[in-house]
Amino acid sequence: MPGITREEVAHLARLTRLELSGEEQDHFAEQLDVIIGAVARVSEVADQDVPPTSHPLPLTNVMRADEVRPSLTPEQALSGAPAQEQQRFKVPQILGED
Repeated sequence: MPGITREEVAHLARLTRLELSGEEQDHFAEQLDVIIGAVARVSEVADQDVPPTSHPLPLTNVMRADEVRPSLTPEQALSGAPAQEQQRFKVPQILGED
């Protein structure tokens, strides 16, 4: 007999508006019992002496440092733009916002 009953699966199916046959209810009851057992085993392993981590390996920043370097002036960047306004590219309005 699974820890999750067929009636509990039927209740979950009603809550989620799923129509399950009796065979599907039995099948899902077995599957949910296995899943809950796996979660319980993981909970047993996690102990007080294991610090919580967000990632199993240490992360390092692989980005380069921001450094000011010579680049295009606004006029140069906008020189090929079909339309511009206030030193910015002007594009057609698409969302209907002002």
